[in-house]
Amino acid sequence: MSAKKETLGKTVGIVVAVCLVCSIVVSGAAVGLRSLQQTNAALDKQSNILAAAGLLADAKGDIAGTYEARIEERFVNLETGDYVENPQDYQTYDMYKAAKDPATSTKVENSNVGFQRKPNVASVYLVENEANEVTRIIIPVHGSGLWDLMYGFLAIDADGNTVRELVYYQQKETPGLGGEVQNPDWMAKWDGKKLYRDGEVVIEVKKNASPDNPYSVDALSGATLTSNGVQNTLDFWLGEQGFGPFLSKQPWKS
Repeated sequence: MSAKKETLGKTVGIVVAVCLVCSIVVSGAAVGLRSLQQTNAALDKQSNILAAAGLLADAKGDIAGTYEARIEERFVNLETGDYVENPQDYQTYDMYKAAKDPATSTKVENSNVGFQRKPNVASVYLVENEANEVTRIIIPVHGSGLWDLMYGFLAIDADGNTVRELVYYQQKETPGLGGEVQNPDWMAKWDGKKLYRDGEVVIEVKKNASPDNPYSVDALSGATLTSNGVQNTLDFWLGEQGFGPFLSKQPWKS
């Protein structure tokens, strides 16, 4: 009987020891890989911004170097449309995390964009040429699709009104339907479209839109709710609760 207890005790001891060793190894690997994961996440974000800037092909694999040379991140008070200092004192600022904190966010009013709070301060990305002139402004946009929130970057000419790119980089829409927001053919339809007329947001995502109409983009075939989500997203972020005041003031020209 005592031998059986001794054997059981040894077995339990071995199991506990193995579990402890495995937990230490896993924890160590997670800590060791964290820096690599953060680097990869930053490169992925920079790649999407460069795609919206029309510079991804020019990067020739040097994503970080091209981003550093041609993109300037600025911070905007969404209420006033003015530039502000980095809210994180030169650390990485995450506007999506800020939107979850009541101290750094504001409740969204009368909108069907799919989220309840917006950050008080948002990131914008200025694309500069070799002469340090701003050629495009890239604003982050997100809003609900059919299944979940969709995240993207909208690139606008320095006139504050002409679209150059709409790049969705994160979405969970149905492949072949709503997932076509990432289809290059549909993305190409946005180039040259106008966002505002007489200060009002007029860009439309609608069925059978004429390619010659500068204020409309053809909706995704068979994906009405996703197309509506794109429309609601743009209405919000181009409006008074979003980047409307910033795009109206055009501080990049001063």
